[in-house]
Amino acid sequence: MTGPTTDDPQPPDRRRSLLVAGAIGVGLMAAVDEIVFHQILAWHHFYDRSTPEVAVLSDGLLHSVELVLLVAGFFGFADLRRRGALHRSAGWAGLLLGAGAFQLGDGVVDHKVLRVHQVRYDVDLLPYDVAWIGAGVLLLAAGAVVGARAARPERARRR
Repeated sequence: MTGPTTDDPQPPDRRRSLLVAGAIGVGLMAAVDEIVFHQILAWHHFYDRSTPEVAVLSDGLLHSVELVLLVAGFFGFADLRRRGALHRSAGWAGLLLGAGAFQLGDGVVDHKVLRVHQVRYDVDLLPYDVAWIGAGVLLLAAGAVVGARAARPERARRR
């Protein structure tokens, strides 16, 4: 008697698909923040309350965490695909939820509570905060809708 091989298709794994894609979503949004707002626009660093050297170091640490999340997430994604266990809808939900969680967490915790940096400096922050936090809320809402649909039984989704 032998068990299933790694090539035998398995039922879709909603939970793992959600978690793996969530890690990719967090890493992807961190990458967008790091590349666009820290490097290209140079609006802020991850930690702006110290010297320029510490600011650049904090960006490097954020970049390192982002890369670890992306690599780990894509290894998990590849494993799910290889085993035929990827639940696509749960994966999309996880991606959106992860991206939204990063965006909302950065906007509320980093910008407002801890004040380690702001979106921009020397401007009226309200429109930037509304856009930044609002984008996080919209991503989370979209992820919740996709996740709720993914959790419904197949028969109910066809109606």
